[in-house]
Amino acid sequence: MMKLYQKSELTFAIACIVGYVLIAGNLRTLGDDSPAMAIGLFAVALVLFLFVQKNGLLEKYGLDRWATNSRQMLYFVPLWIVSSGNLWGGISPYYQGLGLVCAMVSFALVGFVEELIFRGFLFRAMLKDGNVKMAIVISSVTFGMGHIVNLLTGHALAETLVQIVFAVAIGFIFTMVYYKCGSLLPLILAHSIIDVFSVFAVDNATAHWLSIGVTLLTAVLYGWYLSHLETPENMRS
Repeated sequence: MMKLYQKSELTFAIACIVGYVLIAGNLRTLGDDSPAMAIGLFAVALVLFLFVQKNGLLEKYGLDRWATNSRQMLYFVPLWIVSSGNLWGGISPYYQGLGLVCAMVSFALVGFVEELIFRGFLFRAMLKDGNVKMAIVISSVTFGMGHIVNLLTGHALAETLVQIVFAVAIGFIFTMVYYKCGSLLPLILAHSIIDVFSVFAVDNATAHWLSIGVTLLTAVLYGWYLSHLETPENMRS
């Protein structure tokens, strides 16, 4: 892994994305409540974490600290608002017992893996070229397009397209936050909350579209606010 990383961080990031999409797609066919899915995602998360730790990359990707400029980031309140969207229509566990635990663990791990791959590996690799705007756009869009894997688990095309739009907006917010705070930890937490809360979401069309609307609005307003903050030294290309 390290040889590919040293040769080209961008190629490494793309390889990680492709590998993750294939692995996650196959695991999800087993069911989100499957112990096998939780174990499989744990293995993926462990391999990536050990790679980062072993090669002294924790600081580079902001896994060794919380953001030092939390006050400037408005204590990430917009992230917590967006993260709660899955509960706006009510709370009702989709699974029970062990299945519920496995689903929660799986989705929490997804938050870690996807943030490290899309915000960490991909965005930081593109940032090295100096084109910040392009790096933000591609990272956000790629993250959204990664959700096309949901088609493999029986989701309808229209539903998947909506999820992609939602994911692109989330990806934009998260990428901007990472660029301006230099830490992946707030994003991993927020991403995990979003996914874990989906296990308790009630199928409510009004709340669903309200959540999407708030997310899109947050992407615009919070993104505009963040664009005016100073970029930490460790994130400058």
